[in-house]
Amino acid sequence: MTITAQFPQISHAGVNGLVVRFGDRLSDPANRAALAFRAAAEAAAWPGVEETVSTLASVYLRFDPVVAAYAALSAQVGRLLDAEDWYAAPLPHGRRLWRVPTVYGGSHGPQLEEAAAEAGLSAEAAVAMLSTSQVRVQTIGFAPGLPYLGPLPEVWDIPRQTGLTARVPAGALLVAIRQFVLFPVPTPTGWRHIAMTALPLFRPDQTPCVLLRAGDEVLFPSVPAADWPDLQADPQGGATCEALA
Repeated sequence: MTITAQFPQISHAGVNGLVVRFGDRLSDPANRAALAFRAAAEAAAWPGVEETVSTLASVYLRFDPVVAAYAALSAQVGRLLDAEDWYAAPLPHGRRLWRVPTVYGGSHGPQLEEAAAEAGLSAEAAVAMLSTSQVRVQTIGFAPGLPYLGPLPEVWDIPRQTGLTARVPAGALLVAIRQFVLFPVPTPTGWRHIAMTALPLFRPDQTPCVLLRAGDEVLFPSVPAADWPDLQADPQGGATCEALA
């Protein structure tokens, strides 16, 4: 996507929402801008703003219209937008790097070969590339705790299926349109199932209940299928994390 004078763009969303769009589709600059601006908006702590959420290419602010009028909040947002080039802004602090052991192919990733063929690769070359690609949590959505992760190398700009897989299990790693998605719960999907993890993304009995955060980065290193029982027995699915500078 080419950034134009049309963006950033502020618009109303219902009676108590404001949206700042950094593009009309996902791109790395737009996603980075959304992450950086959302952190700055939260730090501004404007009266009446009750929630901020970043999406693939935008930021949503939910506000109390009794406390904060849309016109006044829009003006505050506009001043913050003018204060910095958000497409070049650094990613926010507090991000983490996760390493998530992953079993690729076979019964754990029944569509690996199909996805690899779409990318013009052998299954072995696909695993070598995917298992060493460090990706960013671009947003959380669709299902509780579900991350959209990317961008992957350009060869992975492959379409989703035209049909629907009736169900993939929790922990399934899937690929399409230069992204991974990692499912927290059993779900029907049009994405291609290439691997399995045992990472518990959604933990309703814990605080916070969602493990990953937008802006975190993730690696999915390949491990043998023989490791799967040990990963399932580990409360973190064998995953480790460290703070990013």
